[in-house]
Amino acid sequence: MKLKIVAVVVTGLLAANVAHAAEVYNKDGNKLDLYGKVTALRYFTDDKRDDGDKTYARLGFKGETQINDQMIGFGHWEYDFKGYNDEANGSRGNKTRLAYAGLKISEFGSLDYGRNYG
Repeated sequence: MKLKIVAVVVTGLLAANVAHAAEVYNKDGNKLDLYGKVTALRYFTDDKRDDGDKTYARLGFKGETQINDQMIGFGHWEYDFKGYNDEANGSRGNKTRLAYAGLKISEFGSLDYGRNYG
C-alpha cells in the first residue's frame, strides 16, 4: 500500500512542471515564437515567509529578423504570473521577467539592451 502511495506522489511531482513552445511565424527571415511554463510548488517549512503555495506560470515571446546577410535583430519578452495571489492581493508579485532587444553581428557576437539574464 505504501509503495502505491509513493508511486502516485512521484508521478504527481514529475507532472507538476509543464513547459510548451510554439512557432507562431517563420517567413522571409522573420521568426516569432510563443512559449510558456507552469510550475506547481508547495513548501512545507517552519519559516512562515517560505511556507505555502509558490505556484507560478511564465509566458513569453522570442523574435528574430534577418536585417542583412551579417546582421540579425532579436528580442525577448517574458512575464511571470504568481499563482498563489488571492483576489485581495491581485497581481502583487507579477512582473516582467525579461524584456530586451539586440543585434547579432556574425563576426563580432551580439549586443543587447534591457532586462535580461545578467
